[in-house]
Amino acid sequence: MCTKVYALLLMLFATISVYGQDNVIDEVVWVVGDEAILKSDVESERLNAQYEGRKFDGDPYCVIPEQLAIQKLFLHQAAIDSIEVSEQEVIERVDKQTGWLIEQIGSKEKLEEYYNKTSTQIREMLRENIRDGLTVQKMQQKIAGDIKVVPAEVRRYFKDLPPDSIPFIPTQVEVQIITLEPKVPQEEIDRVKKTLRDYTDRINSGEIAFSTLARLYSEDEASRRHGGELDFMGKGQLVPEYANVAFNLQDPTKVSKIVETEFGFHIIQLIEKRGDRIKTRHILLKPRVDEKDLEAALNRLDSIADDIRNQKFSFEDAATYISQDKDTKNNHGLMANQETGTARFEMFQLSKEAQEAAKVVEGLNVGEISKPFTMLNKRGKEVCAIVKLKSRINGHKATITEDYQRLKAIVQEKRSEEKIEKWIKDKQKHTYVRINEKWQKCDFKYPGWIKE
Repeated sequence: MCTKVYALLLMLFATISVYGQDNVIDEVVWVVGDEAILKSDVESERLNAQYEGRKFDGDPYCVIPEQLAIQKLFLHQAAIDSIEVSEQEVIERVDKQTGWLIEQIGSKEKLEEYYNKTSTQIREMLRENIRDGLTVQKMQQKIAGDIKVVPAEVRRYFKDLPPDSIPFIPTQVEVQIITLEPKVPQEEIDRVKKTLRDYTDRINSGEIAFSTLARLYSEDEASRRHGGELDFMGKGQLVPEYANVAFNLQDPTKVSKIVETEFGFHIIQLIEKRGDRIKTRHILLKPRVDEKDLEAALNRLDSIADDIRNQKFSFEDAATYISQDKDTKNNHGLMANQETGTARFEMFQLSKEAQEAAKVVEGLNVGEISKPFTMLNKRGKEVCAIVKLKSRINGHKATITEDYQRLKAIVQEKRSEEKIEKWIKDKQKHTYVRINEKWQKCDFKYPGWIKE
């Protein structure tokens, strides 16, 4: 949960120090508890915001140190409450942020030159900042708790809104999908299994480490960079086939048998067990789809689409009985928006869910069925698909009847913001704060920093 109030605060943690800050004559400008905020910290964030085109709601030399102070309040409480974030999640965010920076600046070499630091130093700073940001986010979630909102409260909130404050809802679509997985020849499955058996033999003989082979060959991009390592997970967090084998491993030096899951074929190695959680590393290989098998699946979907258009059967029936998309087939092919818990997608949300499908949907009329196309499903497999645009709700001012879930989310967010703001004000009263006299002449969002 990221509220609007703290969106800027959370963005702040994903930045890194700007080159040239070493030339700033440093001084302590705030002290919060036993933590100091330096002038260089403030200047660094101001320059980062300038580079990224972000604007501050007020004087940056007032807004930034207050945001840093709020961060320290959250982090201090998180330490008391033992709030932790997983190393895997941090590293994934670091990878994304590093990639974004390289894309913006042009190359890894230019990035190092710009920040006057090595890639390793840049990643390490990113790592700490991102860890802090995720920790703050988890702390906010704990403070806000599980907000329950009843329909009467949503109606009352909407009724009291001035007409010019009623939110505008962008165009939304409802989409149905049918997918087929191209047939994979047995020879290709045999090739993948033989390769994994060869890896097992090389590991068992001591020729090469499991983690090295994972970095070189695993097709699970998220874990490959880390030698195939997954974070500590409970049985319910892993797909059943993987969990059943992984939780039966006892010897960290041994390699599991080959395991087939919906993602492909794996070999697994135990790293550590902690109660009902387990840490493993794995190598994933995915059988390759032959072009002729891909073409065969596309042709079959083309025939299915023609039969639906000719009313031999409905799209809903085809989705239920023919589609291999396990997430939608039991819902007549209707895609679900995980962010909102509804079947409605704004186009950017659909693009995040299924980029190729979103491109196809944009050109469809309501009720129209697309031509077959290929896409990657959530499990990283190449599949063939057709989609039907079930409905399009054009952009409009929100109404209770059409947009209840959206308005409910707004009320929940507002109540979360109120709880977090109250927590900050209470925390201020019991935290030692000292602000350099030259930095006190500010219109702070939370005036309680300066105690009479």
